[in-house]
Amino acid sequence: MNMTRTQRWYKWRQCFSGAQTRILAWYFLLTAFSTVTSILVTYRIFSNRINVQAERLAAQEVAEFRQLAQQRNPVTGKPFGSDGAAVFDAFLSRYAPPEQDDFALALLDGQIYRSSSKAPLDLASLDPALVQYWMQLTQSEHAQAKTSTGRIFYWAEPLQIAGQTRGVLVVVYCTDDERQGLDQAVVIVIKVALAVLAVAAALAWATAAQVLAPLRTLTATARSINESDLTQRIPVEGADEIAELGITFNEMLDRLEAAFTSQRDFIKDASHELRTPITIIRCHLELLPEDPQERRETIALVTDELDRMSRFVNDLLLLAKAERPNFLKLQTVDLSTLTEELYAKAIVLAPRNWQLEMKGTGHIVVDRQRITQAMMNLAQNAAQYTSDGDTIALGSAVTDDQVRFWVRDTGEGIAPEDQERIFERFARAAKGQRRSEGAGLGLSIVQALIKAHGGRVELFSRVGEGATFTVLIPLVRSAETARPHHTPHYTSDQGTPLLR
Repeated sequence: MNMTRTQRWYKWRQCFSGAQTRILAWYFLLTAFSTVTSILVTYRIFSNRINVQAERLAAQEVAEFRQLAQQRNPVTGKPFGSDGAAVFDAFLSRYAPPEQDDFALALLDGQIYRSSSKAPLDLASLDPALVQYWMQLTQSEHAQAKTSTGRIFYWAEPLQIAGQTRGVLVVVYCTDDERQGLDQAVVIVIKVALAVLAVAAALAWATAAQVLAPLRTLTATARSINESDLTQRIPVEGADEIAELGITFNEMLDRLEAAFTSQRDFIKDASHELRTPITIIRCHLELLPEDPQERRETIALVTDELDRMSRFVNDLLLLAKAERPNFLKLQTVDLSTLTEELYAKAIVLAPRNWQLEMKGTGHIVVDRQRITQAMMNLAQNAAQYTSDGDTIALGSAVTDDQVRFWVRDTGEGIAPEDQERIFERFARAAKGQRRSEGAGLGLSIVQALIKAHGGRVELFSRVGEGATFTVLIPLVRSAETARPHHTPHYTSDQGTPLLR
C-alpha cells in the first residue's frame, strides 16, 4: 500500500525527531565540540611553547652581549671604548646559536653593519621599515614580527657607550618553519579526528539502536495488547534502567491481566447469580394464579427473591465503595465494650452454644460499623456451618502492636483445598452439610473490610474439628493519627451478614 504524503512526512519527521537520532546528534555535537576545543587548546599550547623557546634563546644571547660590552676587547686586551664596531665584531665572531633558525644582526650608524655567519633569512627580505624601527630603538625590546619569508621573533638590544646609543644588536629567531610544522600536524590531527568522529558516530548510532531496542519492543507490545489478550510480555535482559523499565512494565501487565480476569469472572458470576432470581420472578409472574391465596404465596415468593437480589446488589455496592479513600470512618472505641456488643448481637443469629472467651482491654481506633459488620459475617458464617449443639466462641485481645478478634466454632470444618478459595468472590466450600443462601460474598467482604483497616484475616481449620477465623488489625493510639491502609479489593455498604 502506497503511503500518503502526510504519512511519509510523519515517518521522516519521526525519523529525525526520534530518540536514536537525538542521541546521535547530541553525541556528535559533544564529541565535535570536545575535539575542536582540544585541537585549539593544543595548538595554542604548542604555539606559546615556540614563543617561549625563542624568547629564552634570544635572552641568553642578549645576556652574553651585555656581559661582553662591559669587558675588554679579547683581541687587543684593551677596553672597547667608543668603538661599537669592535664590540659587534667580537660578539659575532664567537656567536654560536644553539638553533639553526637563530641568528644575530648588528645595526651600526643607521645601516646593517654585519650579521652572523649563517643567517637563514635573506637580509634583503627584511622589511626596511622594521630595520629602520630597530635602528631607532634606545631601549631593549622583544616581540614578534612578520616578514616576506615568514614569521620571526626578535630581541633588539641597543649598545650604549658613554651614554649614547652606538648601535643595536638584534637576535632573530625564525619561527615560521616550526609553525608550519605545527600547522601541518594540526591538519593531520583534524583529518584523523574527522575519521574517528565518523566511526564513533556510526558506533553511537548502532549502540543507541541496541539500547533503545527494548523500548521499541515495549512500544510494539503495548500496541499489541488489548482487553482480550494481555499475555504479551517483554523479554528482559541485563540489570540496567531499561531492564528495570521492562520488569516494571511486565509487572503492570500482570496486574492488568489479573484485574481484567477478575473483572470478567466477576461479571460472569454476578450475571449467573442474578439470572436465577430473575428467572424465578418472571416465571411466577407469568403464571400468576387467579386464586387469592396462591396469589399471595406467589407474591411472597417473588418478594423474597427481590430481597435476595437487593442484598446481592448492596453487597456489590459495598465491594465497590471500599475502593474509596474515605471509606472508613475511624473513631476511638473501648475494646471491651465493643466485644460485648459483638457477642450480644451474635447470640441472636442462631440457637448455638455461644461463648465469650476473652475481652481485650484498652481503646482502639477502628470503624465501629465496619468491624461489627465483619464480625457478624464471621458469626453468621459459623452459625451456617454448625448444628444446634455446636459451640461458637467470640473473643478479643491486644497483643504487641495489634488487636485480635476471633470467631471459633466446632462445626464441620473447612477442607485444606478450600481454605484459600473461600475468600474469593462468589466462592463456597466444595463440600459441607449445608449450602449458604448467600451469593458467596461474605468472606470477601470480611477480607475487604479488614484490609481497609490495614489488617488481615487468618484461618485455621481441620475437617470435622471446626474452624477459627482470626482478624488482626494494627493498633493505632488515636483517631487523629490513624492512617488506615486502603486496599482496593472488595467492600459493601450494608450490615447484613453474608455467608461463605
